Amino acid sequence: MEVDRTVPAGSSRSLDWKDWKGPSYAQPVGMGAPTPPWTAKRPMMDRKRTDRGPSAAWSGTEDGPLPKGEKTVWTGGLRSDEGVLAQVGRRVSTTSRNSHIHLDIAMRAAAARKGARAWLPSREWACKVVKARTGSVSDAGVEEGKRWKANIDYRAIRDNLQRVEENCRKRNSSADPGLVVRLYDEYTALQQQADAVRNARNENAKAMKGKLEEEKRKGLIEEGKILKEKLAQYEEDLAAVENRLQTEGRKIPNETHPDVPSGGEDASTLFREVGHKVQTDFEIKDHVQIGVGLDIVDFDTGAKVSGNKFYYMKNAGALLELALVNWALSKVVAKGYQTYTTPDLVRENVVERCGFQPRGENTQVYSVENSDLCLAGTSEILLGGVYMDEIIPETELPIRMAAFSHCFRTEAGAAGAATRGLYRVHQFSKVEMFIVCTPEQSEALHQELIEIEEELFTELGLHFKILDMSSEDLGAPAYRKFDVEAWMPGLQRYGEISSASNCTDYQSRRLNIRYRAHSKQAGKKKPPNLHVHTLNATACAVPRMIVAILENFQQVDGSVIVPEPLRPFMGGIEVLVPPS
Repeated sequence: MEVDRTVPAGSSRSLDWKDWKGPSYAQPVGMGAPTPPWTAKRPMMDRKRTDRGPSAAWSGTEDGPLPKGEKTVWTGGLRSDEGVLAQVGRRVSTTSRNSHIHLDIAMRAAAARKGARAWLPSREWACKVVKARTGSVSDAGVEEGKRWKANIDYRAIRDNLQRVEENCRKRNSSADPGLVVRLYDEYTALQQQADAVRNARNENAKAMKGKLEEEKRKGLIEEGKILKEKLAQYEEDLAAVENRLQTEGRKIPNETHPDVPSGGEDASTLFREVGHKVQTDFEIKDHVQIGVGLDIVDFDTGAKVSGNKFYYMKNAGALLELALVNWALSKVVAKGYQTYTTPDLVRENVVERCGFQPRGENTQVYSVENSDLCLAGTSEILLGGVYMDEIIPETELPIRMAAFSHCFRTEAGAAGAATRGLYRVHQFSKVEMFIVCTPEQSEALHQELIEIEEELFTELGLHFKILDMSSEDLGAPAYRKFDVEAWMPGLQRYGEISSASNCTDYQSRRLNIRYRAHSKQAGKKKPPNLHVHTLNATACAVPRMIVAILENFQQVDGSVIVPEPLRPFMGGIEVLVPPS
């Protein structure tokens, strides 16, 4: 929503595009500049370059039919939330009666490539881009949602096409690497043709310098117009092909670790087994019966107030939830992890960059209507965004982070007795670990995460298995994933309580997280900035942990023994007992 920030009389201030309040008309990208609805004598702006970086813009002052004493400074840029789309002030033209901002072909093409639908001039001489998802102006041929660019290694896909296709088949992916290669070849060919026209245009401009015969000058001018039109067409074609290339390229999953078993979920192999199944001489209850009997969980009120798959933790149940969170955080802090609490809402493009599909079919993500925000399904997304668009010195790696957060999931398609109660819900609390590191460190750190999980669940006295998950069970970002499944006697099966994934550079290429490699040899050429590796693992998914604790430590009288490590975090409570 735009806010009216009109400069008051007698003030002097700088106007940025964020301060812009648009007029009642818009000009689609790719068309000529309209004449503003106001007319007055506006002298040519005193233009000056405000910086030298990629966000370079022109700024200046101008006077018009404004209240006496008011002065405005024009500064702007084609920008989005993710950064600069193009430089501003490529050309400013005036007439004897009025002046207006004119965006040249390169600027309009840059806007189209980056997801802008329109540029709009305003009374304050600021320039504003309407992003694709607003839908407030006509489409300029830019595909919806392409507001960020993944740094995909298309050349590597082309050079290893057969291997990439085999990897997609192994992971049961719908991606089409062959199409990606064809689009990449088309894009590079167009780029070469556009460069040739651009060079010809530069030569044409050079030829017009100095004194020339009138006939020759006219010929050069005509040639320049033709070259300008050709370049505009190439830029439009490039923008369209690049959008398709990004769309198809993002579908390609991460590479797969050579030790990952091929096939469906049943092909997953046992990596390690800890403990033994609990043995009892009484009839086992499931966690729903136990929790209701102890008066620590209320599903009926949750359904009445919020809907199915919501719940209230109450009495000792609320204490148990907080105990699990604080115990898990204390353990990971002792391992050197920085702790965070994160927002519940996250920008849609950050969700996409982490490899999730917020608008896809059967998505697990709740999207906020009429905004670019989503409810976070895991703090992995929020922690991944901490270093988004940053370059980290190699000496600071690895960076270990852990966050407590609320998680929200639609659980589309989930139904049946196996998902009843707390096992599969729409909202839950979780402690998540996340690591940013160099490629050389990621394999060892993946083992570190697995060892931390094993230590945590062993300390609670649970029986569990660690599985090396099969290729078809890997999400697109994961290079390799280990799941931890605990025995749940009430459900009469093993249930997932944690996972640990190595995503290598899949997420960092989308989040644009790089590190500055440390040069070990003096005098050698400075090494390039490289993409980091990211890893994530669950320290404690609270509802699943409560299921495992209630079902494994239940007693014949309906009470439940509290695992010893949690007792200090529950005020010394050792046993949960039914109310009298």
